[in-house]
Amino acid sequence: MKYRHLEEMTRGLLEYNRQAAEAYHHCRKTGKQSDFYKEVKPFADKVKAMSEEWEREAVQWVDDIRPKNLYPLQIKNTAENLQMVSIRAFFSNTSLKKFKGHIQSIEYILERILEEIKESKSPDQ
Repeated sequence: MKYRHLEEMTRGLLEYNRQAAEAYHHCRKTGKQSDFYKEVKPFADKVKAMSEEWEREAVQWVDDIRPKNLYPLQIKNTAENLQMVSIRAFFSNTSLKKFKGHIQSIEYILERILEEIKESKSPDQ
């Protein structure tokens, strides 16, 4: 399948998004901030690398397939939001409402992409 790598990266980013949500809830519960060099930076670096590659492929996919209600700007914003939450997840003073909104927005876009890839009837499958 032509978009197998995009699908794999999308699933990986969904997992990172869930890990960020768990880290955030743990930080809020304990009130402790994570060590920047041991926890925050390694996680944020992994998310940044994958989200940048994912963004390039996802924008190309949107241009090729033209899925309903998915646009390149949404892809760009989702990649940026992923990178932001991958850092803010480790700080208990991050606004719950904003953080939760970003997590839900990211999840929605990633799930929509997975649905569209699944439904896509491209000739190369």
